[in-house]
Amino acid sequence: MSGDAPSGLKSGARIGLDESGKGDYFGPLVVGAVYADDDTDPKLREMGVRDSKRLTDKRITVLASEIKALCPYSVVVINPARYNQLYERFSNLNRLLAWAHARALENVLGKVRCDLAIADQFGDESFLINALLKRGRQVRLEQRPRAEADLAVAAASILARAEFVERIEQLSEQVGRPLPKGASNPDIIAAGLEIVREGGRAALGDVAKLHFRTTEVITSRQPES
Repeated sequence: MSGDAPSGLKSGARIGLDESGKGDYFGPLVVGAVYADDDTDPKLREMGVRDSKRLTDKRITVLASEIKALCPYSVVVINPARYNQLYERFSNLNRLLAWAHARALENVLGKVRCDLAIADQFGDESFLINALLKRGRQVRLEQRPRAEADLAVAAASILARAEFVERIEQLSEQVGRPLPKGASNPDIIAAGLEIVREGGRAALGDVAKLHFRTTEVITSRQPES
């Protein structure tokens, strides 16, 4: 998924990156990347763009549509089954995050000229630096604590969250029950138990991130046959 891009390098140009779903047991990992500059910043500010954690899901859905109409963007979605495969390959969540960030950045750089990317800092900075692809290695990358203070990163967080919410709703319909957000609350355990009871551990792997400790809790509570 990507938006149209302008040509040329503009004042204040940068690409913001952020993810959603990292701490949620159910649902995908989603990374958003949004290009912004001095022309788009006032419009993003007027829309009410801010860190997605400070917005309701309903508001996020509306803002995501407005951001996509204004800014070049990319959204990378790693559904649970693919996520579990990649986690086995990387054996490290930060490396998996870096892999997804690098692809989202590359997608936007394929559509717009930009020499700066800003991401929220996670783990060792080298994870993301080492994951960068051809175009990504040509830009200056800043990894900052609380990077969502930048409008481009805040916009990316909104796109990522909107996509996560939509995808987890689709997965809920797929399994015929609500899939709660979060990591390990009682509702999550109960939903996981029902999924395993009906379809086995393989069914759980289609909707959940299996490396979470929540998986051990769920499987340990299965009644013996």
